[in-house]
Amino acid sequence: MTDLLSVLVVDDEPAFREGLRQALKQEGFVVHLAADGEEALEVWRAYHPDIVLLDVMLPRMSGIDVCRAIRAVDDTPVIMVSARNEEIDAVVALEVGADDYVAKPYRVRELVARMRTVLRRTGGGSGRDPEQSPVLRVGDISLDRERHEVEIAGEAVQLPLKEFQLLSLLMENAGIVVTRQTLIDRVWGYDYVGDTKTLDVHIKRLRAKVEPAPDAPERIVTIRGLGYKLNS
Repeated sequence: MTDLLSVLVVDDEPAFREGLRQALKQEGFVVHLAADGEEALEVWRAYHPDIVLLDVMLPRMSGIDVCRAIRAVDDTPVIMVSARNEEIDAVVALEVGADDYVAKPYRVRELVARMRTVLRRTGGGSGRDPEQSPVLRVGDISLDRERHEVEIAGEAVQLPLKEFQLLSLLMENAGIVVTRQTLIDRVWGYDYVGDTKTLDVHIKRLRAKVEPAPDAPERIVTIRGLGYKLNS
């Protein structure tokens, strides 16, 4: 299974922290939490997350000071978050080394898109971004990104582009539920506005090629109300 990207969420509102933890977990991230600035630095030193979501206004130590402390010793990607929506917050955050700035309220889809953009731009993820590995293997399935080849139990399987991309994304997150929205965003693009049933049609076609019994799928299973999971 491919290593997952980790994120440190720093916010002093318990409900917000927990809600974001659940949302980011469904997006395939390992999530660490901190409730104030000093705890943020402790967790950051302990776990070395791939990216930090850092509120500006924090108890004990401000987000600006936390970002400054991280930047003094490390280039971990940092996205600053603020409910104040004041231009000065954004300016100061960027001046102390933040990679991006997001104002509350925001949509989780937008936040995740910006996180992935920052990670790609900065080379974050400690070299563990699945896109850097050309070959994925889960069970008896092997997928080569560069050659656009798929083998199941040693037998070649031909997949159109969208089905290939879906299988690749599911293999990146083997054993973990990938939400329907994530699949649509990553395969069709964040600006896709078409019928979401398109995803189900492509999953059905993919199952017909990778499942021993497509009507009773064992590899790509549906997690009702959430999305799909590739069993590892």
